[in-house]
Amino acid sequence: MRVLMLGWEFPPFITGGLGTACFGLTKALDRRGVEVTFMLPRAVDREHSSHVHLVSPSGLLPALGRVLPPTVAAAAVTLRRTGVFQGPPSGVEEKGSPKETAGAGGAGFRRVRFIEIPAGFSSPYESAPAGSVAPPGGAAGHPGSAAAPFRGAIPGVSESVMASMSDREIAVTEAVPEAGIARASSGSSSPVGADYGGDLIAESQRYAMFCVAASAGLPFDVVHAHDWLTFPAGLAIARVTGKPLVVHVHSTEFDRSGLHVNQRIYDIERRGMHGAIKVVAVSQLTKNLCVNRYAMPASRVEVVYNGVDLNPAQVGMEDIQGKDKIVLYFGRITMQKGPEYFIHAAKRVLDVYKNVKFVVAGSGDQAQRMIELAASLGIGHKVLFTGFLRGKDIQRVFALADLYVMPSVSEPFGIAPLEALGHDVPVLISKTSGVSEVLTHALKVDFWDVDDMANKIVAVLRHPPLGRTLLDHGRFELRRLTWDGAAERCVRVFQEAVAALSKS
Repeated sequence: MRVLMLGWEFPPFITGGLGTACFGLTKALDRRGVEVTFMLPRAVDREHSSHVHLVSPSGLLPALGRVLPPTVAAAAVTLRRTGVFQGPPSGVEEKGSPKETAGAGGAGFRRVRFIEIPAGFSSPYESAPAGSVAPPGGAAGHPGSAAAPFRGAIPGVSESVMASMSDREIAVTEAVPEAGIARASSGSSSPVGADYGGDLIAESQRYAMFCVAASAGLPFDVVHAHDWLTFPAGLAIARVTGKPLVVHVHSTEFDRSGLHVNQRIYDIERRGMHGAIKVVAVSQLTKNLCVNRYAMPASRVEVVYNGVDLNPAQVGMEDIQGKDKIVLYFGRITMQKGPEYFIHAAKRVLDVYKNVKFVVAGSGDQAQRMIELAASLGIGHKVLFTGFLRGKDIQRVFALADLYVMPSVSEPFGIAPLEALGHDVPVLISKTSGVSEVLTHALKVDFWDVDDMANKIVAVLRHPPLGRTLLDHGRFELRRLTWDGAAERCVRVFQEAVAALSKS
């Protein structure tokens, strides 16, 4: 099986669980002998990626800046000039093909190669301007990806512009019409989609253009796209090549924004799901959202739970002893993650239990508000904000913790509780999380019930045997949650997608 994988996060440059999930799944697919070509929208630091061979040169992003290529052909030429291509793909002036990489790349990956796609977008995890909720019943597109003519009308595109566009350009435009027509001259210098998270929608179109160009001539059996920013690229590649598309839903706009969703992001997510042959959801909770909010047939949505990598070098770290107990919040500080409920629960705990500190590890658009909230409640001296952490700093903060709390309002899965258990830290998790479906021996709470949350925190701190019991049973459950198991289920989904397309 050969997989063209589209993702926009990969360690060490991650802002959430998506990068961790992509890394774990890719390594497990590699162990199963699956050949993966991974297209990344930014460079991977070579200091952290000695186990892989990167296709493009280290100076790719500085050389390109943030200029949106006007056409797919121009994107291909730009890739050639910066070293991703030895020459442009078929259909461009000069003939050529992507650079080949070594088959055995070292201890980390053997059958995985990376193609860096120039892009400049930031994380879509932060809260964004909201739009109205779309009713389930808009244009869904056609499931599957058989190559087809693209000469139908596209809303907002004149016939004269359509006549001058290549099939590849039309495929990209159909995949993300929210970005507008990048190649059309509008007389405005404002970037397309500039009102959403640093021009993310236009960047998703730009990423799609480069991916379509870079995928020309590559051998693959299925396209696997992770989350909404890569859905337009997956749709366009599938339409141009006739290969089946599988989209992987790690989070939805409803998880990130509640009911006040950004309409354009919702539309991109829905178009991606309906344009795929199969949809992979990270939990039953997420599958229910796909079915109920995006009108997906349940038969086309498969649940594949995430796994966890237990690195012995991390698990074996010595505990850091101190006078105070430590309760840890580890994750993005955004509305979705429920940090304000954690702060309010901390206040209630401190009313009855003094020898405890609360550590908030992470960053996000609600960080300043949480600092101010802790101060207004009179517990600012007991709540420590670390900012964004990575690498060994993550290990250190887990080594400090006596309890990990995940108070998420909506958590499609939640890898962090598994990582906490792997570091010998008992967990208290929100009931509205995918991981609660697979962790039986964990304390669970309604995110809004801060009194219950506080009571359970105090119970673990006052009664160490309770924490040890939760740990012993939790570690046993971790054995079932492996990336190898997730990879096996994903391969079955890939095979079903290929078989379904061959029958159509």
